[in-house]
Amino acid sequence: MSADTGRQSAVPLPLDKAPSRIAGMFDAIAARYDLLNMVLSLGLDRQWRRRAIASLQLTGTERVLDVCAGTADVAIGTALAQPGSHRVVGVDFAGAMLAKGREKIAAAGLSSRVQLVRGDAMHLPVADASVDALTIAFGIRNVQVTDAACREMLRVLKPGGRLAILEFGLPQAPGLRQLYSWYFLRVLPRIGSLVSRHGGAYSYLPASVGAFPWGQDFADLLTHAGFCAAASRPLTLGVVYLYTASRPR
Repeated sequence: MSADTGRQSAVPLPLDKAPSRIAGMFDAIAARYDLLNMVLSLGLDRQWRRRAIASLQLTGTERVLDVCAGTADVAIGTALAQPGSHRVVGVDFAGAMLAKGREKIAAAGLSSRVQLVRGDAMHLPVADASVDALTIAFGIRNVQVTDAACREMLRVLKPGGRLAILEFGLPQAPGLRQLYSWYFLRVLPRIGSLVSRHGGAYSYLPASVGAFPWGQDFADLLTHAGFCAAASRPLTLGVVYLYTASRPR
């Protein structure tokens, strides 16, 4: 473990990340998921997604795969970027989240360019070396076996294909880290439970972040999976990290 990311989790390990359990949890909060993202991030989630999409350096010709697509915010954002993707396929195992995403895609007039399919990040329903770029926003920590998902992402990317992953981290600045941890562990679950009416989902969120290898540790996992030029960039003082990498040519 690198010196800048050494930490102790504040929650019991391991977490139960069985696909059926995680999918059911997200299905239960699908109706209020977008509202909660905006409220709990103070609206910064849109900025984070734009940064991830921009890192792909799209030219308008690419086929993009959005893994753990949820309600399709990244898939839609990728299609609407200037320049954006030619086509986007979003994959998620939570059916209610995908249904919400399809409504948003239709409302945006993107049904001919953005497709959502049900599937697992550990077994992507996509052919080898068939996509030019791949995104995941706040979903990689929910995958039962992270290494398996990383290998699948490498498999489906074309040589030279680019990867952008957004995931939560913890601020490193003294004082700020303690304040954020208090918010994340004490305040956020209460707000999430009140709005979503699902207590477990927003208790799971800080637990899953505390158990996930963020920062350079996760960039190292991408390298070990076979990616090149893996890098981690803290956003908003380290509240979120943007991970970028590519498949070797």
